[in-house]
Amino acid sequence: MLKNIKSERIALLGLGLENQALLLFLNKKYKNLDITICDARSEKNIKKTLPFLKKIPKLKWQTENKFNVELEKFTLLFRSPGWPISCPGVQKALERGVKMSSPMNIFFQFCPSKNIIGISGTKGKGTTASLIYKIIIDSGKKCFLGGNIGIAPLSFINQIKKNDWIVLELSSFQLEDLKHSPKIAVLTNIFKEHLSPADPNNPNFHKNMYLYLTAKLNLVLNQNKNDYFIVNKKLEKKIKPYQIESKIIYFSASKTKSNLVGDFNQENIGAAEEVAKILKIKKNKYIKTINNFSNLNHRLEFVREINGVKYYDNSFSTTPESTELDLKSFKKNIILLAGGADKKANFKNLAKEIKKSVKIITLFEGLGSQRIKQELLKINYPKEKIFETSTMKEAIKIVNKYKEKGDIVLLSTACASFGSFKNYKERGDLFQKEVKIMKL
Repeated sequence: MLKNIKSERIALLGLGLENQALLLFLNKKYKNLDITICDARSEKNIKKTLPFLKKIPKLKWQTENKFNVELEKFTLLFRSPGWPISCPGVQKALERGVKMSSPMNIFFQFCPSKNIIGISGTKGKGTTASLIYKIIIDSGKKCFLGGNIGIAPLSFINQIKKNDWIVLELSSFQLEDLKHSPKIAVLTNIFKEHLSPADPNNPNFHKNMYLYLTAKLNLVLNQNKNDYFIVNKKLEKKIKPYQIESKIIYFSASKTKSNLVGDFNQENIGAAEEVAKILKIKKNKYIKTINNFSNLNHRLEFVREINGVKYYDNSFSTTPESTELDLKSFKKNIILLAGGADKKANFKNLAKEIKKSVKIITLFEGLGSQRIKQELLKINYPKEKIFETSTMKEAIKIVNKYKEKGDIVLLSTACASFGSFKNYKERGDLFQKEVKIMKL
């Protein structure tokens, strides 16, 4: 892909973390490339937040209302995961013979080690990737962690040696045009997700469930008989129609104890154990790591216990299925903070779970919240137990009014954050801030 790069007219489609790392990688490896930044934000704002750009000479800019026009004038596009392949500007460029790649493709191409473990799934991929990384590190091997977890792999590619291991959390948007596969692939689960553009800062989506599953299975498309595909036993029927060349290993929920909250995390542990076995890590070593492993930030994270009331933050829960699993993990006496932007999900089953175990529910602003409310009223969930709010501070005031000893206060929204909050991290941070300043 980079063989004749000095003669290419390059466009970076979106300057998120991955394309930032790609830009630094290209600037170090080659000099004086013809690179244009295409981004919906203003050049001034981007330069203000990314001071390293001053060190890269001769960058060109195509921003704001011109960010996605005349892409056919370039010869090579590098797409950020959030930039839809279906974008008319991209499609026109591809029809004219313009080549397209991604930072993740470049990482796979230039990575000095082939010991790559790729983890995907609708939910659980971040926890599973982090646990596998910790197991490998604790076994004494050198390992790197990156991908959708918030660390661009190209940012550490120069530190990798031939025998090192790399664990990558991979989203469907990173996978949909990936031309490579990891040595070990892990698929945690598949729920309905990313079927509509819920966030203007990340407008990519899949047109239907088939395309979503196909994107996920790009994870194994280029594997061979010497590679491994570790997949949830529940997905056996879904993957059966696909031709998979690698060794398939099905995993189920593990019985190994850990500090992870949430029954569903036992499946993530099951996946990690299968990886440990392939790597021939001693059982007593990986069991010890699992025993001491805790929830990641905003992934059903225990925040605090105050006067017999426990507070948990799963702001990362953006699907009804994941919130259902949270409710099943606690079972009763739950005060639920939920709702937000609509992603065309089905909330019928979630409403049934809420009726079983949630004593009151507070919904943040958004179309998703209105749809949750409708489903609850259909099954006669008491209207007086449904509250609506626009801020986290207001939500916590409602919690304080109704909480009792033995309650679980759970932030698990089943919806995207856009609207009331910038992203799930801000939503979770605000929840934790309000909980931590509470007086005993």
